[in-house]
Amino acid sequence: MKQRLRGLTHALLPVALGLILAACENKVTRENYDKLAIGMEYSKVVELLGEPENCQSVVSVKSCVWGKDPKTISVQFVGEKILFYSNTGL
Repeated sequence: MKQRLRGLTHALLPVALGLILAACENKVTRENYDKLAIGMEYSKVVELLGEPENCQSVVSVKSCVWGKDPKTISVQFVGEKILFYSNTGL
């Protein structure tokens, strides 16, 4: 029984590590930036880029940043839709 469990553990370890690495994958890329579009909904941006590093809201304008220096994507939303977006370092 111990050998079967050990064999299963050795078989599943690479799969688990692959899933962890995929979750940590940096989504702040030029390719993903090029997929953004004026009018895209906040939820779609989160699907594409993951959760933002931070967001600030003033009245109905929300400004969010993805990534960390030197590579970032900044997006301004009005009514949960992209009004303007820019990048640094991509």
